[in-house]
Amino acid sequence: MSTRRKQHSLVVRALWYLFVGWWATGLWLTAAWVLTVTIVGLPVGIKMINAVPKVLTLKERSGSLVAGSGAREQPNLAVRAVYFLLVGWWASLAWMGLAYVVSLTVVGLPVAVWLYNRLPYVTTLYRY
Repeated sequence: MSTRRKQHSLVVRALWYLFVGWWATGLWLTAAWVLTVTIVGLPVGIKMINAVPKVLTLKERSGSLVAGSGAREQPNLAVRAVYFLLVGWWASLAWMGLAYVVSLTVVGLPVAVWLYNRLPYVTTLYRY
């Protein structure tokens, strides 16, 4: 049984971006960042950050972290926590802002999706 999700057609994704995605992403990012910096809301904020490409263009995430061989080694949780407190919270805001501005141009969409896919790493050093 395949776990791959079917992608929406390019026409549906383009219409979504034009009428909903570009403005909904700004609201989504704001809510995600506020939740992330509250520490208590961090898990929900990270989940929201991971969903940004889907909110923007209905693009499903292409890969997933699988335990066992082939999985990327994650930094120690203590290292990730210190990184988040010293760097991650403000670096993620700058990264999000850059990605959002780039996403407002149709030509920049591929770059914006690439930036959004790396946002969990910028925020907490979490690797996919």
